[in-house]
Amino acid sequence: MIIGLLKESAGERRVALLPEAVALLVKMKALVMVEKDAGTSAFCSDAAYENAGASVSTKADVISQSEMIVKINPPTGDELSAMKNGQILLGVLNPLMDKELVMKLGSAGITSFSLDIIPRTSRAQSMDILSSMATVNGYKAVLTSANTLPKFFPMFMTAAGTITPAKLLILGAGVAGLQAVATSRKLGAIVEVFDVRAAVKEEVIGLGAKFVEVEGAIDDKSAGGYAVDQSEEFKKMQATAIHEHAIKSDVVICTAQIPGKKAPLLLKKETVEAMKPGAVIIDIAASTGGNCELTQNNKTITHKGITIIGNSFFAIDMPVDASKMFGKNTVNFLKLLITPEGALHLNWDDDLVKGTCVTHQNQVVNERIKTIHAL
Repeated sequence: MIIGLLKESAGERRVALLPEAVALLVKMKALVMVEKDAGTSAFCSDAAYENAGASVSTKADVISQSEMIVKINPPTGDELSAMKNGQILLGVLNPLMDKELVMKLGSAGITSFSLDIIPRTSRAQSMDILSSMATVNGYKAVLTSANTLPKFFPMFMTAAGTITPAKLLILGAGVAGLQAVATSRKLGAIVEVFDVRAAVKEEVIGLGAKFVEVEGAIDDKSAGGYAVDQSEEFKKMQATAIHEHAIKSDVVICTAQIPGKKAPLLLKKETVEAMKPGAVIIDIAASTGGNCELTQNNKTITHKGITIIGNSFFAIDMPVDASKMFGKNTVNFLKLLITPEGALHLNWDDDLVKGTCVTHQNQVVNERIKTIHAL
């Protein structure tokens, strides 16, 4: 099988496969073609890919000669137009939100796999790109807030007196939230965490943070570890609790998201306006609407002395390790599709293969996507 690696569009510094990931695929007897300069922004030269066993060529040649195209972000219009009926696409397609792309992939006859919808099972953990990128997002969100906040994170005993530690409130204790807890605690901050899932309480406490509890949350075990929509009564109690803790915080990091839906609104305008002057809000959920009412996606704004940073893609700022993690996840998934002889085998009896596939043979085949988009 020939696997083609494409260069990402401007602004994206990551690459789906680093040379070390390519070398693993070559050992699996796959042939790998790489678009020229695909890894430049992640500090990987074309020579490094060639040393790993890949051939470097133009975008047109990679698309026309490859059986499978691998990239992080959805294909551009020109890339999709150049792809052939029956060709395979593997990436992060956001199919739960992007109905238009799903329909285009189906019409083009592309067999598409989207790693952001891989079933949340223990077997899939080594392929979970969402967790990998969330780890980077949580880490960078804390460092960004520390650089933005006009005071120290840790407590200092100085000749000029005692500097009290910063107080952080983290909304959401998923992978990003827990990484944010770990990083902020290492920097010496006092941390509080809110999450509707009681199951994460022990993890939060184990990392040295305080868990903010609100009684009456719906904790759906079938949701694969994700948060679910809550009752209106709970939302009112939640809003009160978050308001009380947020106005005492120097930093609020928002990470709460629900797959396929708009991010829950947790930090209202009146809460923001009651926060300490100079406080910082980092909203990792910005791309799906944001947890903060005032968040603007991909923008940093100041509202009445409060800095609000809307950024769901901090991983772009760490292209080396983010690409390394993404590539390892990708290779682990590709092991399900490549035979010992290096040929392609789509095993539809495998729940991970089936659950990650979006379109096949000119049809949308994923039941979850069909339900969400009413197809």
